[in-house]
Amino acid sequence: MVVSHVRLTSAPTGELAAAFLALREQLQLSETFPPAVEAEAALAAANVTMPPLDSTDIPFITIDPEGSTDLDQALHLERNGDGYRAFYAIADVPAFVTPNGAVDTEARHRGQTVYAPDGRIPLHPTVLSEHAASLLPNQLRSAFVWTFELDAAASVKKVTVARAKITSRRQCSYVEVQAELDAGTASEAVQLLREIGEKRIALEKARGGASLNRPDQEVEEHDGQFTLVRRRSLPTEGWNAQLSLMTGMAAADLMLSGGVGILRSMPAPDDETILKFRRQTVALGSPWMPGIDYGEYLRSLDLDDPRQLAIVQAAGSLFRGAGYRAFDGAAPTDAGQAAVGAPYAHATAPLRRLVDRFVLLTCEALSAKTEVPAWVREALPTLPAIMAKSDTIASRLDRGSIDAVEAAILKDRVGDVFEATVVSVRKGGGVVQVADPAVTAECTGELQAGAVLQVTLASADIATGTVLFRG
Repeated sequence: MVVSHVRLTSAPTGELAAAFLALREQLQLSETFPPAVEAEAALAAANVTMPPLDSTDIPFITIDPEGSTDLDQALHLERNGDGYRAFYAIADVPAFVTPNGAVDTEARHRGQTVYAPDGRIPLHPTVLSEHAASLLPNQLRSAFVWTFELDAAASVKKVTVARAKITSRRQCSYVEVQAELDAGTASEAVQLLREIGEKRIALEKARGGASLNRPDQEVEEHDGQFTLVRRRSLPTEGWNAQLSLMTGMAAADLMLSGGVGILRSMPAPDDETILKFRRQTVALGSPWMPGIDYGEYLRSLDLDDPRQLAIVQAAGSLFRGAGYRAFDGAAPTDAGQAAVGAPYAHATAPLRRLVDRFVLLTCEALSAKTEVPAWVREALPTLPAIMAKSDTIASRLDRGSIDAVEAAILKDRVGDVFEATVVSVRKGGGVVQVADPAVTAECTGELQAGAVLQVTLASADIATGTVLFRG
């Protein structure tokens, strides 16, 4: 799944900047690292050992958002008879991290890179995440190279993973690649990204999966007035995400077959969550009708329509309850990932997520039919709690940032009347969905679930990120 974050088109000022700073302080988030961590990272960057396997002849490229410097993945695609061969290289973060050393200890404390509208709080020091371990172009790098043999339908027939030396030939942005594809000037490997990506999407539909390509949310400020603009993801982003999903499913299969590992699990949404989301879709003008699978419904939305983009954003509620399941022996009974529609593991973002480092090491050993390192096996049971804590922090930062932005958008409209739909109720009030601007907020009064009514904006406080309507 592709998850978006709120971004500012310019540096925040005034109350909004203060709210973001207070949120970081509340969550105890620091961009800086202790001196011992920086020193160990710098030493590791200067003394990395390259693996003996040489894959520098493979013309890898990277595709990321414009301006990215923490490059986790590189790819190369080619035809193989009536099928395909896909090479997917993942940054070799373990090459720079001493088990239980200073960098490892700090990474276990942080869990993941977290994103704020005005910047990010990285998992690793930038000497690693944006330099020595990043798959930057024209640099010799160590990577976990996944090799996939795919049939004509892009189903995986064989997969291996091994550490190898690689060199990325080119750093691309999604916008750049999409423009080349649209103009017909893309290389064959890039053209195959679309061909394989579309076939993988068809396979996803068949297994009941529903990747959520949530829109980018950009906050624009003009003369002290704020607006939230949701921008659709490019098709290239979805096709590239399918390669990541394919790798995550392959990692899960390897670990399930080998009897050791850690999976990303997610239950199917419960009836109340589905009902609440259905009401939001009604409020936003594109009802999710009974009898239509939620994955098919999400794929049917017109992402050029701002209200339907807001529905895609709201659909995140269907994908809650995700967690991690470590195992060493019997496979967990709740091994499925409902959004993917198959067992799945996080394996493709080790620069930004702690658990991926351990998944990669486990899969490398299982693919080579060697023993999983003892220190990795010892760490696996500790990772679900670490990742759950960091997921909670990331969610609170994301939610708090959105709340502050929505309050900023509405701060000068206190007393205005809006049309809203009640999506949930409780004693003395509930939650309403306003269509324009597309905001979900608390509302007081005697409310009836599913009702459409006129509500008055009672307050919008940027500092606390609270918006309150009165029914």
